[in-house]
Amino acid sequence: MINCKFENGNKANLRHVTVKALTVNDKNEILLVKRSPKIIGGGKYDIPGGFLEHGEDTKEGGLRELFEEAGIRGEIQFLLRINDNPKRPKEDRQNVDFIYIVKPTTGELKVDHESTEAGWFSEANLPPEEDFAFDHRDSILKYFNYLKEPFELPIIG
Repeated sequence: MINCKFENGNKANLRHVTVKALTVNDKNEILLVKRSPKIIGGGKYDIPGGFLEHGEDTKEGGLRELFEEAGIRGEIQFLLRINDNPKRPKEDRQNVDFIYIVKPTTGELKVDHESTEAGWFSEANLPPEEDFAFDHRDSILKYFNYLKEPFELPIIG
């Protein structure tokens, strides 16, 4: 939760907005980064993403995070999910997550200070749930299910 003090002096605890770029190459492999041990969820896998910054929309934020964390530029394909579950597992705060499916367009894989590795994973070789920093493996599996049998998007919750 974010502890805020408004202009009128009132205080509130608010939820964070986070954005994720579930990036899929032409082999239907998913881009994952391994988080640096210095940050929350360190040593575990995650979809490139992070907090929405002031002055950007969720699409811009997702593409920015993808480039910062993995060195890849991309193009938004569609919104897969808005995860607003207040009881998300493995969370240290209450995030509302916008998860976009992104097609990579340019760039080469590289990592920044938030990651130690970046790589492509097929559905068959996804790391197990316990190797993920947060609950994003669930969204990845929902994406693969969508490919097999399309359903209405975006997923809410």
